[in-house]
Amino acid sequence: MEYIGISPIKALIYSAILYGLTAPVLIAIILHISNNKKGMGENTNGKIYDIFGFATFVLMTTAAVILGYMQLTGS
Repeated sequence: MEYIGISPIKALIYSAILYGLTAPVLIAIILHISNNKKGMGENTNGKIYDIFGFATFVLMTTAAVILGYMQLTGS
């Protein structure tokens, strides 16, 4: 990658940022699908899995907001 002018370290950093920003969206989609009785039938999430899934969603969303703020402010 260095030959075409892209720093491998910066590429890793930007890919990690992209993952951090898209992870909450993917978690929300997975939670929605896993709670859909029409699609999943009897195999939908239980209460405890919903709690853990929602907690993970909140944690990742908070981390993504902090990441975005730090990138925009240069902190």
